[in-house]
Amino acid sequence: MAICKKPFGKLADGREVSMYTMTNACGASVSVITYGAIVTNIVVPDKDGKLEDVALGCDTLEGYVADHSCMGDTIGRFGNRIADARFEIDGKVYQLEPNDGPNHLHGVFSAVLWEAEEIAGEGQDAVKMHYVSPDGEEGYPGTVDVSVTFTWSDACALTIRYEATTDKPTLLNMTNHSYFNLAGQAAGSIAGHELTMYADAITAVRKGLIPTGDYAAVAGTPFDMRACKRLGDGLVLTDCTPLMKMAGGYDHNYVLNKGMAFGLAATLVEPMSGRKMEVITDQPGCQLYTACTTDMEGGKGGVHYGKYSGLCLETQHFPDTPHHPHFPGTTTLRPGEKYDTTTIYAFGTL
Repeated sequence: MAICKKPFGKLADGREVSMYTMTNACGASVSVITYGAIVTNIVVPDKDGKLEDVALGCDTLEGYVADHSCMGDTIGRFGNRIADARFEIDGKVYQLEPNDGPNHLHGVFSAVLWEAEEIAGEGQDAVKMHYVSPDGEEGYPGTVDVSVTFTWSDACALTIRYEATTDKPTLLNMTNHSYFNLAGQAAGSIAGHELTMYADAITAVRKGLIPTGDYAAVAGTPFDMRACKRLGDGLVLTDCTPLMKMAGGYDHNYVLNKGMAFGLAATLVEPMSGRKMEVITDQPGCQLYTACTTDMEGGKGGVHYGKYSGLCLETQHFPDTPHHPHFPGTTTLRPGEKYDTTTIYAFGTL
């Protein structure tokens, strides 16, 4: 294992951004940058041992500072949507910045500069990112001290651990927003990928993809991926499936059968390359997003990323949890408590 640090440009105010690349024994690697704690590259072998970058993204810092559809971002304070950009804790109402119509989506963690620490290990290396989010940032209460540790192993497993504390009651629901294409980042559509989601239901949504509070059974619908589904076979039904039509494809939270236990959330396979990826997490939900509205020029190598060019598997507590107390767990973090959650993206071959 080895960690390589190199410059990755400067922000407008002159602050330097660094890239850290962790390379394992078989030459597979993961790169992260201190701007936004963004995962920029995931280079893994196919069934013949050929290495390919399977994460959509940008070649330059300028690409990430511009609108890049959250590719590779560390998401927070709150992954996914909060209705009307408003929530209440202990009887006090907090107004956030609306950034998705009238609603709030994801937050600012992907647009700030993080500090980094290299952690060398046996059979694995890690880069620990650290950021202090000030009280009132984007309208959220509390100063939140947050760390995200990216660990890359000789077994080609990317482990992401999120840790945080706060000095006031606040919300926290972090995730990673990498776009995967296991055929390679420039391969085009992910329609040929095969996905298994270990979930019997999704959270039903209304306009703006805001949860209604109900669960919708996947049985008999294009959302049913319990027995592995070719994504293209579901995507062709978008216009005749109301919950898909409002999203333009898949942009829905799966209610994982395992609940909040640590376990398998999803398995993704790309048959031609033979690459597969397992998602293992302690979170109760996983948002499947198939780049429904992506139209981005200037991807890596000048690639144009269009609709369905990648997919995200965002482990999380359910969207809009503050407004639905029957949803599992809580997204409220209080002083004296520690936010601590882990997700593993484990790469392999058939």
